Amino acid sequence: MTRPDLSWLTARPIAHRGLHDAAKGVIENSISAARAAIAGGFSVECDVQLSADSDLVVFHDDTLERLTDGAGAVAAQRTDRLKRLRLRGGSDAIPTFSEFLAAIGGRTPIVVEIKSAFSGDTTAAQRVAQALARYDGPVAVESFDPDQIAFLRARAAALGIAHRPLGIVGEAQYSEADWPQLSAAQRAELTHFLHYKRTLPDFLSWNMRDLPHAIPLLLRDALRIPVTAWTVRSREMAARTREWTDQIVFEGFAP
Repeated sequence: MTRPDLSWLTARPIAHRGLHDAAKGVIENSISAARAAIAGGFSVECDVQLSADSDLVVFHDDTLERLTDGAGAVAAQRTDRLKRLRLRGGSDAIPTFSEFLAAIGGRTPIVVEIKSAFSGDTTAAQRVAQALARYDGPVAVESFDPDQIAFLRARAAALGIAHRPLGIVGEAQYSEADWPQLSAAQRAELTHFLHYKRTLPDFLSWNMRDLPHAIPLLLRDALRIPVTAWTVRSREMAARTREWTDQIVFEGFAP
């Protein structure tokens, strides 16, 4: 298998949920945070998930309470209602994925993380592919959920995204306390990277707290697969991480 050239993916630090700073009214996963990352010369990582009417919105949490004055599950709300909600502490509304892409307009690389309930539903992956097939700019797609990436891997050409890198977000342990939605079989698959044959990731994004670890070491050194590390929150953490990875996903400081 010929590895794609992903030098653009690792060329610059990746701003986790954009270059956000709540003290300045720039909230995570907002268009303002994306624009701040562009101005700073960074790439942008964002989270996408489905609304009740199967549109994609850029938002991390499963529920609305932490970041907005709304309440309830994001997946239970229609897009028109979500777009009316302001992000607490700032002036931005929750953006749709199409609005987010239009605001960036190819000016910096984007890493799109597909949020998932691990239910086997790959509608979010399909919607991401539809949006990216029409987008002109560097984008990589990743998820903790191998079903999302396997779906895209098997259908990339048909979906018009064969040129888009696909990656896995991972960590060393998937405890029942932290990952209650996972079955025992899913926990084993993720822990031991047993999905590799069906996901064939072009890159890996690994929890920096779990470095060094055999999985990123083998993928990076033996298979020449780029590895990024999340979430790095200081220059000291960045220095420790760089020995084992090719780039950092950062927040809370300027690398």
